[in-house]
Amino acid sequence: MSDKLDHGRRRFFGSALMTLAAAQLSLSTTVTAGTGESAKAGITVKPGSNTSFASLKQINAGLLDIGYAEAGPADGPPVILLHGWPYDIYSFVDVAPILASAGYRVIVPYLRGYGTTRFLSEATLRNGQPSAIATDIIALMDALKIDKATVAGFDWGARTANIMAALWPERCKAMVSVSGYLIGSQQAGKMPLPPKAELQWWYQFYFATERGRDGYDRYRREFSKLIWQLASPQWHFDDATFERSAAALDNPDHVAIVIHNYRWRLGLVEGEAKYDDHERRLAQAPVIGVPTITMEGDANGAPHPEPSAYAKMFSGKYAHRTVKGGIGHNLPQEAPKAFADAIIDVAAGV
Repeated sequence: MSDKLDHGRRRFFGSALMTLAAAQLSLSTTVTAGTGESAKAGITVKPGSNTSFASLKQINAGLLDIGYAEAGPADGPPVILLHGWPYDIYSFVDVAPILASAGYRVIVPYLRGYGTTRFLSEATLRNGQPSAIATDIIALMDALKIDKATVAGFDWGARTANIMAALWPERCKAMVSVSGYLIGSQQAGKMPLPPKAELQWWYQFYFATERGRDGYDRYRREFSKLIWQLASPQWHFDDATFERSAAALDNPDHVAIVIHNYRWRLGLVEGEAKYDDHERRLAQAPVIGVPTITMEGDANGAPHPEPSAYAKMFSGKYAHRTVKGGIGHNLPQEAPKAFADAIIDVAAGV
């Protein structure tokens, strides 16, 4: 989930490294979620009105056979939408048609360990470290012959988009990132926080144990539904909405990827040497220069930093939007119009 823990640790030493980077800030804005006509795309949007994607595809990319949804014209400006944990591509089921109607080519991949995405080799380490996930998406762009795209996401997806924009800015036209700057490191993960802050990360410590691994494997649906409820306390999703996404967690590599991701953050397991250079660069808390809009829901129950704490980490054209109306952690699914509008705005250079 979004990384208040990592960000709080980064802030102490990251800000000292970045004081010379001037962020070109526009005024923060507040928008209200709800139904109605999209000012950007000109269509009526009601959260939950779409229950499926028109097109689901598979493609070999890097280490994976990646499953993804696609919408919009094949020659439209590409947008890649990245989901988090424990969610899936259905977080964007209402966002994709808005963007498609505005002329964008929309790609929504299952991350490694989710849905129909599979490793091409049984011998590949089931590695959940964030730079590996970002490398997957660059490989997907290569496979789809997409040179440059607007990237947008929340939770693991926002972290992945941040890493892509930091390490491969030439591949990122612009970015929308829920909960802001989420780049962390194992070094940052070693710094303890006050008990109240640590309490929010109860599942991270649970996953550090074999009991936690076994418990998540056995109760992954119950566990995930609890996370949804805690992270979005005012989102009254129904069983059908949850089950559509919960099916993605049946992926045979899901538990291994999730457990490795959270153990890696705490320095309890190793990553892979081929990502060491990426991790060294990310540990310096690099400023992101691509045009960016950060977003936050007004009822996000997951750990997340305050917008003022990360504004300086964006040196390009930048704006922040807080979405009101009881919007929680899964902002794209809870407020699809606001999320889609942010993508359209940032892609247009607003």
